Amino acid sequence: MNSTNKTVLITGGGSRIGFQTAKLFSGKGSKVIIVGRNEAKLQAAAKELNNVDYFVADVTNEADVDRIVEHIQSNYPSLDVLINNAAAKFVNRVGSGAAIRLEAAEEMNTNYISVINLTERLLPILKQQQESAVINITTAVALVPSTIIPTYSASKAALRSYTQALRFTLELDGVKNVKVFEVLPPLVNTELSKDNGGERGIAPEEVANDLLAGLENDNLEVRVSVTEGFYQAFFGNSANAIVALYKAERGESFN
Repeated sequence: MNSTNKTVLITGGGSRIGFQTAKLFSGKGSKVIIVGRNEAKLQAAAKELNNVDYFVADVTNEADVDRIVEHIQSNYPSLDVLINNAAAKFVNRVGSGAAIRLEAAEEMNTNYISVINLTERLLPILKQQQESAVINITTAVALVPSTIIPTYSASKAALRSYTQALRFTLELDGVKNVKVFEVLPPLVNTELSKDNGGERGIAPEEVANDLLAGLENDNLEVRVSVTEGFYQAFFGNSANAIVALYKAERGESFN
């Protein structure tokens, strides 16, 4: 898919992976709309980049989603690319008590339910374009769950399943102009991952670069960096994949 001169909406676009992705698209002449809850971050990001607008909204809030959809319909009816990047993550431990459900509920709402809601509501606009894309950011732990971030893993596994179901359904319905991509980064050095060893992670720029390359090459499942190793190990020998992930959590080499 051509990545130049597009109209792109990125949730969680004020920092980290979202910001780096906005930077790449804006550099290719695209109009980028970044969405997030923190207006200061959004303002700073939009000021630093060219051809980038921002919209303050919480994707888990139904009234805010109404405003996002209305804003896109009124101002950006040529929307080509939706990137669902906003996320919530907690370090917790299954078996530690019922309180974990509150963190799990926030993760599931942000990482899964809100993505379904926004995607389904913007699909009619995307279907009107000559070529368009939905890009969902999942994670390596959607393939192999982590004991450090187990409920986050589960929420992203749910998103992976929805992503695949959406792709297959559009294909069955004969919708050829909307492609559905999944980007699966490993641990990334961001504020979101600071409590689960993020300093050992890859740079957000690497994720953004692979995302764009995947889009341009019609690679519908973009397995970033060591995620490819997790994937091959999982489907070749699931026990090896689990061992590899647990080693990575302790900062040990995947190999």
